[in-house]
Formats: sequence, structure tokens, C-alpha cells
Amino acid sequence: MRIAFYGSSLVSSYWNGAATYYRGLLRALAARGYRITFYEPDAYDRQKHRDIDDPDWCKVVVYKATPAGLREVAAEAAQADAVVKASGVGVLDDEILASVMAQARPEALKIWWDVDAPATLASLREAEDHPLREALPKLDGVLTYGGGQPVVEEYRVFGARDCIPIYNALDPETHHPVPVQEDFAFDLAFLGNRLPDREARVEEFFLRPARQLPDHRFLFGGAGWEDKPKSANIRYLGHVATGDHNAFNASPKAVLNVNRDSMAQTGFSPPTRVFEAAGAGACLITDSWRGIELFLQPDEEVLVARDGQDVADILAGLSPEEAREIGRRALRRVLSDHTYDRRAAEVDRILRSGFERKRLEVMA
Repeated sequence: MRIAFYGSSLVSSYWNGAATYYRGLLRALAARGYRITFYEPDAYDRQKHRDIDDPDWCKVVVYKATPAGLREVAAEAAQADAVVKASGVGVLDDEILASVMAQARPEALKIWWDVDAPATLASLREAEDHPLREALPKLDGVLTYGGGQPVVEEYRVFGARDCIPIYNALDPETHHPVPVQEDFAFDLAFLGNRLPDREARVEEFFLRPARQLPDHRFLFGGAGWEDKPKSANIRYLGHVATGDHNAFNASPKAVLNVNRDSMAQTGFSPPTRVFEAAGAGACLITDSWRGIELFLQPDEEVLVARDGQDVADILAGLSPEEAREIGRRALRRVLSDHTYDRRAAEVDRILRSGFERKRLEVMA
């Protein structure tokens, strides 16, 4: 089956948190025989900050982020058996959705793949004339990065034929334990880009504990935080390329996950960082959100903090031996239950059954 996938970027994680999600899932689908072309715009300097070369398991087409550039690649949707538009491309999003779905063959599956469902649904609630409202009933289904039953139910209210969460997971070929690297051997590390709906939570869960624990060392990665006030015990790295993620996660005593506001409120939305850290054998401390126990067991495989004071208390009382044991348990759990091979098996079932249903509908 041929898939035309229109997303933000497969080859660059620069201002693009979905990159490793795309890579893990699409590589696992390619291993199942899918022929995939990923179409991404040349935008936000992502091509200047590539993490990977074009992979051999997916064709990558980079197009000019202009209406003319879009027209060229939208026409190629007519060659695919499944046409996927992902959320959050960042440029011409509404135009991409309309153009590629208009070019898709009648028997092709038309999929909206939402990598930020809580934020998308908030936009749909606020704007009655949102283009996605009109498009949803005409599509064959919605796949989401997460969100659980609350997201599923709301997408159906907005007219989606079906909505199925395909959660983040681990690609053990990419994210795995590595030897400790001294440059990253701090007490607590956090990695995340600066976004409006994450900033206050980063202040609470990371910057506040750093101020409270001046004798501990904190490592701060992610783009956009250069001018953010930081205590003297914080080392700021800026953007951390995916090639350094294993060392970044495996070297500190603990690694912190901080969800964005909408994902924390909705729950059931583990970000890629959770599985990348667990896959490297890290001791993970996460902010509290509904559904964490579906992925990692609190107190056994992950430590859960309600606020910055909890983070400080956990870190102050956490021994290196305890941290290593939690990391080992987390690694066992994600390798057993949460790999992209498992997620791809579910997507394979969805696409094949949907394509067969669509073929029969067209023939009727």
C-alpha cells in the first residue's frame, strides 16, 4: 500500500517535536511493506538543522513553502492508496488539507492525523468556521498522537467517522541505553522547546526546584529559552539534536517530563520524551496527568510530581541506586508493551480494513 504523508518534517526535529513519532511509526510501517512518501515544506530552518539523512525506508520530498510549491506535491496524492495530512505542519495547513484530499483518488483512504489533538479541538470549539469542521465528515477517519476517550468522543461530535489514538512509543533501534557521558551527568535534566502553553509549567516543575536545590545541578535543553532567567546551577544547552538524546537521557540521575497545558489537562497523551527516556533506561520524573498508569506504573517505573515542590522533594531523596532501578523497570516495560512495532501493527490493521471498506463502497 502506498502512503502519501504530508507533515511538518521527518528529517529534522528542530522546532518539531513530532519528528521521532513520525520516524518510529513510519519505519515500522515500511517494515510491513508500506511504500511511504513524506512531504515536508522548507520552513523554519528545519532543513538547516537536519538530524538524519533521507532514510532508505521512506522517500522524502521537500517542497517550497508557497502555494505553487504546494500545488506540485498535492498533485502526487493521486498516486497513493492512503493520503494522510498531519496537524501542525506550520505553513499553509488549511490549504494542504484541502488540496491533497481533493487530489486523492475516490478509492483512496483519506486520514487526518492529529499530533496535538487537545490544541486542535480547542481551536475547533472556538471557531465555528474552522476549515477542519467542514472537512472531517468527508474524511475516512482520524488518528491521533494521544488523548484517550475524551479526544475520541469530541472528534466524533465534530463529525469524524472514527477516531483512534495511536500513542507515542519506543523505537529501540534509535533510543536505547548508552554509557554515561560526563557532559550530561547532572542531577536532573529537562528537554523541551519553549512554547506558550508549556512555559508556566516549566517554570513550576523545573526552574523552581532548581532554585530550591542550589547544591544540585540541572541540565536544560530545548530551543527558545536563551533569555529565560535561570539559577546559577542550571546549564543551558539550547537545541539538542536527536543523535544526542540517548546520552542526554542515560547520563543524569533523573530526567524530567513536563507536558504542555492542554495535554496535561486532557490526559492520556504521553509525549515522545517519555518513551525516549524510558528506552534509554532513565529514571523519569513526570508531571501528573490522567492515564500515566496505562504506560508506566507510578512509583515503580516512573515518579510522578504534582508540582515543583514534589520534584524538589523527589530529587532530594532519590539515591543513584533507586534511580537506576526505576530506569531498569521502565526500560523493561516499554520494550514489552510500548514499541513502534506494536503501534504499527494497529495502524496496519486500521489501514487495511479501511481500504477494503472504501473499495467496496466505491464498487457499490
